[in-house]
Amino acid sequence: MMRDVRLAFVALALVLVPLASGSTAAWETRAALPLPRTEVVAATVGSEIVVLGGLTLERGASTRVDAYSPGRNSWRRLPDLPVGVHHSMAVGARGQPYVLGGYTVSGMPLRSAFVLERGKWRALPRMPFPRAAAGAGVAGGKIVVAGGVTAAGRLARNALSFDLRTKRWSIVVGPTAREHLGVTALAGTVYAIGGRTAGLDTNLLNFESYRPGAKRWTRLAPVPDSRGGTGAAALLGTVVSAGGEEPAGTIAEVLAYRVADRRWMRLDDLATPRHGVGMAALGGRVFVIGGGPEPGLTVSSANESLRIEP
Repeated sequence: MMRDVRLAFVALALVLVPLASGSTAAWETRAALPLPRTEVVAATVGSEIVVLGGLTLERGASTRVDAYSPGRNSWRRLPDLPVGVHHSMAVGARGQPYVLGGYTVSGMPLRSAFVLERGKWRALPRMPFPRAAAGAGVAGGKIVVAGGVTAAGRLARNALSFDLRTKRWSIVVGPTAREHLGVTALAGTVYAIGGRTAGLDTNLLNFESYRPGAKRWTRLAPVPDSRGGTGAAALLGTVVSAGGEEPAGTIAEVLAYRVADRRWMRLDDLATPRHGVGMAALGGRVFVIGGGPEPGLTVSSANESLRIEP
């Protein structure tokens, strides 16, 4: 048995060798998030990245929404959310930002769903169940909300799917139950990365994928290092996980999964390790915005980007 463990460790090390690096040199510092906060969400909408909600240092659930233009390296303010939220989920779809669920300032998970149209937030049909500390991705014309916490603090066993055409929710099969995971979508497939079942010492290696309409999630090569409170983004055939927290502190290691090769690789470490980040991809780069530089309630205005090679 010990021989099997040693072989597995060697095999994992070999997978990580090609891009293993402790350097942070490739990360670029961009214009700072106007209001420092953690447990934010981010979504790519057109030529901008929209950052929504989050926790402030005063423990407030923020209603703030800011849009970042990489081309101009500048921010602009968007209309505030109808309700302050943190640990929510967000996606960009059809040129509009959507924000789903999250916790209220009192820690209650929400069923709410909103879309920003013509400069105003409009309420959508509510989710069938509350969700917070989950993740969301768009695939096959549907927003899939995966993982997270539902009513009474229970881990969600199912996933929720919102049809962008019919504007109806449905309950679908979920990934392995966990919260504080990273979720993103690429080429019609939703990916769920890492996460945890409770505190910082329960981080997981789980990595799963789902195509809308499938009967189950597919287990993929485990994440090389467990991570909870991580962000996720996808581009150029690559799924990227950055940020997170563990008992030893915040996680600097950035990992990339090449879908065609079915393997993980290590990228340059995050310049400012954080958890609870907003993460999005645009213009061949991933952006990691906001978050907490130390475990627990700490906040940051950091905005850093990394170019991803095809």
